[in-house]
Formats: sequence, structure tokens, C-alpha cells
Amino acid sequence: MSRRPEAERSDWTDLDLLTRDEAAGRLREEIAEIEQTLGDTTGAERELLDTRLRALREAADDLATP
Repeated sequence: MSRRPEAERSDWTDLDLLTRDEAAGRLREEIAEIEQTLGDTTGAERELLDTRLRALREAADDLATP
């Protein structure tokens, strides 16, 4: 068992089911899907998709940073 506090443990351990590359690929796929959908949406739905898109891009950027 690790002696490091939970807050200091890496989210990327040997036990994770996805590698960083696999996770980044899935994020890129979802980002592309949302970008295609945005043109057909308005109002509250578009606002929600914009928020989700920003979060997905941020997560993808975090994965790209070593």
C-alpha cells in the first residue's frame, strides 16, 4: 500500500485501464463530435456543449503535458 496521501497520488498508475495515449485519443474523438454538433445547436444546449468542449480541450491539453 502506498504511503503517499491520496491527494498526492498520481491518477496515472499501472492499474489504470487506459493509457494516456488511449485517453487522449478518446478525448479528441469526442471533441470532434461536439464540434460537428455545435453548428446545429442554439441557446442553452449550445451553452452546455461549449462548456463541455472547453473541459474536454483542457483535459486533452493536460494529457499532452508530460
